[in-house]
Amino acid sequence: MTAAAGAVAYSVSKVDLAFRGELGMPGFPAPRAAYDSYEPFSGQLSNAAMGVLLVLLILALARLPTNRWARRALLIGNGVAVTVIGLGVAGFAVRATGAVPWLGAPADGAAAWIALAVGALWTVAWSVAIRRAARSRSASAVEAG
Repeated sequence: MTAAAGAVAYSVSKVDLAFRGELGMPGFPAPRAAYDSYEPFSGQLSNAAMGVLLVLLILALARLPTNRWARRALLIGNGVAVTVIGLGVAGFAVRATGAVPWLGAPADGAAAWIALAVGALWTVAWSVAIRRAARSRSASAVEAG
């Protein structure tokens, strides 16, 4: 449930940014030039919708399909998604330190560090949920076989 809560937090933050007309992440404002290419409201609502899809993908781990290929597809889909999110969190963590200036401005206040902590907790909890789901099904398959 912690992993799903992380996806919910992501979605809520994106809805908040949409209604404020801002691009970026909490504590990590997008450069002004980004506003020339992207419309904040619809862009952030699209991100929020993606977060809702991630909630569903994560919750599906609680009840894996019995079909082997469907189960593998769900586990692989979760693995790819958590990797992408984890890389995003890592990128923002590097940006937060200011060590790589071309990534953008360093962390701007407590919101950035809270967003990073939530992102890190989300990816770790999600990785654990995937591993547990994979093990629970393989243990059941061994017992049944």
